Amino acid sequence: MRVISFVFLLLCGFILGCKAGTNYPKAQSFRVVEVLKDSVAERMLLYQRNNGGWPQPGGDPINYNNILSESLKISLLADKNKLDATIDDKATTREINTLVSAYKKTQNAAYLKAAENGIKYLLAAQNAAGGWGQFFPDTSSYHKHITYNDQAMMDVMWIFKNILEGKNDFDVVKTLIPEAKAAMVKGIDCILKTQYVQHGKLTAWCAQHDRKMLLPAKARAFELPSLSGNESVGIVQFLMTIDNPSFEIKRAITSAVAWLESVKIVGIRVDNIVDASQPTGKDRIVVADPNSTLWARFYNLDTNKPFFTGRDSVPRATLAEIENERRVGYAYYGNWPAKLLSTEYPNWVQKWGNK
Repeated sequence: MRVISFVFLLLCGFILGCKAGTNYPKAQSFRVVEVLKDSVAERMLLYQRNNGGWPQPGGDPINYNNILSESLKISLLADKNKLDATIDDKATTREINTLVSAYKKTQNAAYLKAAENGIKYLLAAQNAAGGWGQFFPDTSSYHKHITYNDQAMMDVMWIFKNILEGKNDFDVVKTLIPEAKAAMVKGIDCILKTQYVQHGKLTAWCAQHDRKMLLPAKARAFELPSLSGNESVGIVQFLMTIDNPSFEIKRAITSAVAWLESVKIVGIRVDNIVDASQPTGKDRIVVADPNSTLWARFYNLDTNKPFFTGRDSVPRATLAEIENERRVGYAYYGNWPAKLLSTEYPNWVQKWGNK
């Protein structure tokens, strides 16, 4: 991250004697106050909305390494009152993390203020169930659902955990500790209450849950109510960082891990290939591999069978059955739980399992 600085010269005093017969006193020196600026942080200040959050213009993460034209700067200032802030794809949480670190390095008060305003936005965005929608205050369509998708809500929870523990440069955010603690308690309660009960047994989580009923909910056309082999991992990893976990937290962790173990798919891998016959010129295929273990992104809420859905919202049994654009453009298979099951969970059991 490039750091540049400029200097404000403040005149502390310059006194000249004018009395006859006296010598001029020595002039007091100028005091140089150096205000450091971070180029990325400065761009983040321009993109921040007046409600404290950050948007995703065009639906894509902002590239803060790009130099901003004067016309774009004017446009961003004019957009300050827009209500399009989001936590999707690490928006808002990424900026808060960056700004507290930038403040720690530069002591530029504008960065701390912006980070605190971002945290206050997150506090305001927490819903009655204790979760966070993908957007706030926008509650249209699936934007209002409790959003675990792409770890959105967990990114928020990590912000509050870092504030409470004073870690990752969040020791500079002291005034918001009580609010952060209350938000984290509510957030954990939401996580526990949204864990899906299947035939009387706790399992895992959907990528998004209804904010009132707390049940798995639909988002985009190809994201149906389901159990997630991806998002559930980040939730468990967060819960495992909680010291002296309660019985309820331990049960949530062990139940989710058992479910992830039970739905692993042994003996296949996914290959990306060049295929000129496909609309995209490429394809993604499933092939046999006895040394490979994968998990599906979506599992049926009743049967735990993997399913794959394209833009027609029709669930299908195999990846090959959905359209090429979705096959190559979305992660329907992955090894997301591998490290959790092989290393992280056993270490957690050793530490907390019998306490």
